Amino acid sequence: MTFEILSALTLFAFVSSATPGPNNLMLMASGANYGFVRSLPHMLGISIGFSVMIILVGAGLVRIFDTYPVSYALLKVFSVVYLVYLAWKIANAAPIRKSAAEGTPMTFLQAAAFQWVNPKAWAMALTALSVYAPGQTLTAFAIVAVVFGLVNLPSITLWTLLGQQMARVLINPTRLQVFNWTMAGLLIASLYPVLLPP
Repeated sequence: MTFEILSALTLFAFVSSATPGPNNLMLMASGANYGFVRSLPHMLGISIGFSVMIILVGAGLVRIFDTYPVSYALLKVFSVVYLVYLAWKIANAAPIRKSAAEGTPMTFLQAAAFQWVNPKAWAMALTALSVYAPGQTLTAFAIVAVVFGLVNLPSITLWTLLGQQMARVLINPTRLQVFNWTMAGLLIASLYPVLLPP
C-alpha cells in the first residue's frame, strides 16, 4: 500500500469515525448516563468489532450478499428494527444517578455484534475495502482494519467524553429527558439513508 493510499485511508477513517452516526450517538448517551469508565467496554467493542468486521467482509462475506440478495434485505430490516429498539432504550434511560447505580451500558460483545447491523459501519467498511484495499488481498484488508482501529478509538473516545461532560448539565431530570429524546431522535434520523430505495 502506497503512502498516498495510506494517507487517504487515514483521512477517510478519521472523517467517517468522527462524524455523527449510531455508534457515536449511543456513546455520547452512554457517557452522559453511565460515565466514561463504565462505557469503556462499549467503546472497545465498537473499535475492535468494526476492525474484525472489515477483515471478514473483505475476506468474502460480502459475496453472500451478491449470491443471496435477500440476505442483504433481511439485514437492513433487522438493522432498522434493532436501531429503533436502541433509540427507545436511550429515550427512556433512567436519571443519571439512578442509571449509574442500576442501569447497564452496552457490553463489549453487544457493541461488537452491533457493528453487523449498523448501516453506517457497513457503508464505511464497503467503501474502505473497495477504494483503499488495492489488490483485494488479506494483507490489504488487515491494513485497512488496523488503520480504522487506530483512528476510530480516539474519535469515539471524544464522543464518550463529550457525553460525560454533558452529564453535569443533565443533572436536571427534564434536561436529561430532552437530551435522551434528542439522541434517540438523531439515532432514528441516521436510518434515513438505509430507508432510501437502492
